[in-house]
Amino acid sequence: MKPRLYLETSIISYLAALPSRDLVVAAHQQITHEWWTERRSRYEIFVSELVIREIRMGDKNAARKRLSLVESISVLAIDDSTIVLGEHLQKCAQLPEKANADALHIALAAFHSMDFLLTWNCRHIANGRTRRFIDDAVRSHGMLPPMIVTPEELPEED
Repeated sequence: MKPRLYLETSIISYLAALPSRDLVVAAHQQITHEWWTERRSRYEIFVSELVIREIRMGDKNAARKRLSLVESISVLAIDDSTIVLGEHLQKCAQLPEKANADALHIALAAFHSMDFLLTWNCRHIANGRTRRFIDDAVRSHGMLPPMIVTPEELPEED
């Protein structure tokens, strides 16, 4: 059985974006493209209604490109339980109000028993300061937290 992986919006954005002139962002884009072409098949991949909502925003042509990347990926629903968990995560990890969507991504991954949450959002999601609080908050709801990673941190071997 393949590990279950929740694909957060930043991954789709990096895949669809024009190459950046910022060296760090360009490196992250390259790593993301390599993961997508070489290792994505090792996982059962999911996105959520929130990811779909976020990738629809902005330029219509860019949104179409982002949506085409996820058209064959299973979509997780948002319900009251995931919203409550997201609110709890936001409080426990002391995330700012503007990070409520980030907390909901984590809640969706935890609630749906994902093994991994793949993201480039290192401000609020893949953040060493918040990971311990996130893990404790998820466990306090009787769930196992997903391993939150960037594509360069994702284990090469299963």
